[in-house]
Amino acid sequence: MAAEGEVSQHEEQEESNIDNPEDDAVTFKSLGVTDVLCEACAGLNWKVPSKIQREAIPVALNGKDVIGLAETGSGKTGAFALPILQSLLDNPQRLYALILTPTRELAFQISEQFEALGSTIGVKCCVVVGGIDMMNQAMMLAKKPHIIIATPGRLVDHLENTRGFNLRSLKYLVMDEADRILNMDFEAEVDKILKVTPRDRKTFLFSATMTKKVAKLQRASLQNPVKVEVSSKYQTVDKLQQYYIFIPVKFKDVYLVYILNELAGNSFMVFCSTCANTQRVALMLRNLGLMAIPLHGQMTQAKRLGALTKFKSKSRSILVATDVASRGLDIPHVDVVLNLDIPTHSKDYIHRVGRTARAGRAGKAITFVTQYDVELYQRIEHLIGKQLPLFNTEEQEVMMLMERTAEAQRQAKMEMSDGTGKKRKFRNEAGDDTEESSGVRKKFVNRKKKYNVK
Repeated sequence: MAAEGEVSQHEEQEESNIDNPEDDAVTFKSLGVTDVLCEACAGLNWKVPSKIQREAIPVALNGKDVIGLAETGSGKTGAFALPILQSLLDNPQRLYALILTPTRELAFQISEQFEALGSTIGVKCCVVVGGIDMMNQAMMLAKKPHIIIATPGRLVDHLENTRGFNLRSLKYLVMDEADRILNMDFEAEVDKILKVTPRDRKTFLFSATMTKKVAKLQRASLQNPVKVEVSSKYQTVDKLQQYYIFIPVKFKDVYLVYILNELAGNSFMVFCSTCANTQRVALMLRNLGLMAIPLHGQMTQAKRLGALTKFKSKSRSILVATDVASRGLDIPHVDVVLNLDIPTHSKDYIHRVGRTARAGRAGKAITFVTQYDVELYQRIEHLIGKQLPLFNTEEQEVMMLMERTAEAQRQAKMEMSDGTGKKRKFRNEAGDDTEESSGVRKKFVNRKKKYNVK
């Protein structure tokens, strides 16, 4: 289950060493990792530690608190998982470490990596997130796992309501994607968690960006931390081709369909700003025969994991998502990222486009800019320090798709309402995901022939 994520992380680690051949001499063993965990790394095909792992692991093994700043896809999970597991080997104890994450999907992914690394030493993990039955989670917590991976809100629910559950014996606390945890207004929950954990614990704070909120959290929770910074400026990888497309807002959908057809054969992540727009776009694309699947916060947890699994297994080629999918998720084969709605926070752009061009592969990112988005787009260009080229489109070919796109939009609108014009709850049942990708590409090619479009 964990192999796909781990192999791609290993590839990222290899890529991170291409610029510095002398770093090939650095191994997990030379960083101080014990033999049994080195074997686990080898079993997952992790040969060379990534930059963040080279910097953070020795510091963590020395018993220091760590602040790790590294861009997305840099192998942060291994940087805190290996020191925690090594310490657990020396001092076996239940309820040993707590890892806080901003999203449910990231919690499951981290759990997979802990279980894969600790498979030979019998490590037990428990994922505590919303959208899953609390009673089942309470039973799992009663068995006292070694590692808890949780979202802050649901963990506080258990601390307040689950009899016998407490964190008084905790030895390690990790806050992964700390900037995102705080941006999602979990500050009150994090404060409650910090109050019920021992003061003499070790704390690791990992974040892609150092915001004022993260600095405040650092002062509140860490003791004489060592700061490990892999990337001091906001940047995107060199092999990522970034473009923008400037269009009137009313033509957004038809240009989306055009680009999906022009780049057919690739796998896509399409980012939208709201749950409703995510669902609408996914339904519209399905009505055109394209293999799209939505992922957003108003889906049940089982459906969210199901959507990710289908996309990872390549049975669906288009994942339409909110920013719930922009952080930390390790999907190795994303070829193209489309920012259908421009992100409000410029830093989210870095995380969205970081879903492609991973592990040394090439990738494309195209941002849709309408007449209302110019200022937001200029902020993004200022942040990344470069001006992006325009993605070339043929207006005549785009407009050929107008009629069918309008019909698909109308159908999607009807599917999202209950027939009375009122919006109904989002639907994403199994039977709602059976369309085959066929129609629109074929018809588009036929129309090109009809109009003699080269």
